[in-house]
Amino acid sequence: MSALDAHLENFRRLDGHAPGTLRALRERALARFTELGFPTIRLEDWKYTNVAPLAERAFHLADERAPRGVEALAQRARLGTGIELVFVNGRYAEALSSVGRLPSGAVIGSLDSALQRRPELVEPHLGRYAPFDHAPESLTALNTAFIRDGAFVYVPVGTAIDAPIHCLFLSLPADGPIVAHPRNLIVAGEGSRVTVVEQYVGERTYWTNAVTEAVVAAGAQLTHYKVQRESADAFHVGSVAVEQAGESTYHSHAVSLGAVLARTDIATRLDAPGAACTFDGLYVARATQHAAQHTTIDHRQPRGTSRELYKGILAERATGVFNGKVYVRPHAQQSDAQQMNKNLLLSDDAQIDTKPQLEIFADDVKCSHGATIGQLDEDAIFYLRSRGIDAPTARELLIFAFANELLGKIEVAALREQLTGEISSRLKGGRHMDHHHPGSHPQ
Repeated sequence: MSALDAHLENFRRLDGHAPGTLRALRERALARFTELGFPTIRLEDWKYTNVAPLAERAFHLADERAPRGVEALAQRARLGTGIELVFVNGRYAEALSSVGRLPSGAVIGSLDSALQRRPELVEPHLGRYAPFDHAPESLTALNTAFIRDGAFVYVPVGTAIDAPIHCLFLSLPADGPIVAHPRNLIVAGEGSRVTVVEQYVGERTYWTNAVTEAVVAAGAQLTHYKVQRESADAFHVGSVAVEQAGESTYHSHAVSLGAVLARTDIATRLDAPGAACTFDGLYVARATQHAAQHTTIDHRQPRGTSRELYKGILAERATGVFNGKVYVRPHAQQSDAQQMNKNLLLSDDAQIDTKPQLEIFADDVKCSHGATIGQLDEDAIFYLRSRGIDAPTARELLIFAFANELLGKIEVAALREQLTGEISSRLKGGRHMDHHHPGSHPQ
C-alpha cells in the first residue's frame, strides 16, 4: 500500500459524527492534500528538509486501545502543574489527565469534547489561522483532513490562569508505524493571561503531524511552550499559527531535542497596533538527526515589537535548518524587530543552513537581524583546563552555557528541570562527539 493510499484508508476510518462544518473542512483539506502531495526539496521552503521517509512509508492510525506501558511513559513526562491534558496516540486520555476546578467560563480539555459540547467557542476559530492551500503547507492540509482531537484551551475575557496548562502528547505504537494528527486550539480572550506547555514524547517508530492555532485577543498574554522530545526513531512535523490583536503579547519557547527528522514552523501575525511577540528557540541534534526550525513574524500594523533568538547545537553528522522571516508591512510604521540565530557545531561533519530574512516595506522602523556559526572556544577550554577541569568536562560546561541562555528563560520550573537534565545527560553520553577543529565561536 502506498503512503497516499494509507492516508486515504485512514480517512475512511474516521468517525462520521463530526459537525457538518467540520466534515466539510476535512474533505476540502483532504482534496487539497491529494492534489498537492508531500512537499519536496524542489520547494524553496523545503529545500533543506527531505520528507521522502514520510512519503515512502505507510503509516496507519492507532486503534483505540491503550498501549502497554503508557502509564509509565506519562509518569516520566509529567510536570505536576495541576492542569495536565494527556493524549495517547492522538486521542484524549481522561484517566491520565487532571484539570480540577477552573475559573468561571474557562474551558480546558479535549478538542473533540469541545466540538460536541461548546461548538460556538470552537467553530469561529478552527481552521482559520493555519493555511493549507499552497504546496509548502500540504502537511497542514493533511492534519486538517484528520481533525479529530487535541487540546482546547479557552480563557474568557479578563481571566488569568496562573497554573501552566500541560498538554502532553504520548506516542506508543503497538503494531507497526502509526501517525497521529493532533489539532490544538488556544483562545485567549481580551485581557486574559495563560501559559500552555505543548509537549511531545514517545517510543519506537511513529509520525507526529501536529498543528496548533492560537488567537490572542486585545491586551491578552499567551506564553506558549512547544517541546519536541520524540523517540530517536520518530518523525515530527509541527506548525503553530498565531493571530494577535492590539496590545497583545505572545511569548513562544520552542525546544527540539528528539526525532530522526523534525521540523517546526511557528508564525504570528501582529495584526493590530501595539502587538508584541518574543520567539525563543533551542534545537539540539546528534548522530544523523535533522532539526529544522522555520519562523515567521508578520508586522502588519503600527508600533509592533518582536524579539527572536534561536540557538542550535549540532554534533556528529546532524543537520539543522533555521529559516526566520520577519515582514514589516507598509502600514506597520514604528515597528521594532530584532532577530538572531546562533549555532554551535561540535564536529566537522555537522551542518547548519541558516537564513535569517528581514523584508521591510515601511520607512519609520528599527530592525536588525543576523546569524553566527562556530565551534567551541579553544581559549575558554584551555582556561578551564588550566583550573584543573578535564577536557570533556570543560566542553560540557561550555556547551551547556551556550544552551542555558535559553533554558534560563523557561519559567515553568518543572519543565526547565526536565530539559536541563536531558540536555546534560546527552552531553555526558556523547563526550566523543565534540572533537572539532579550532574556529570562531558564537556567544
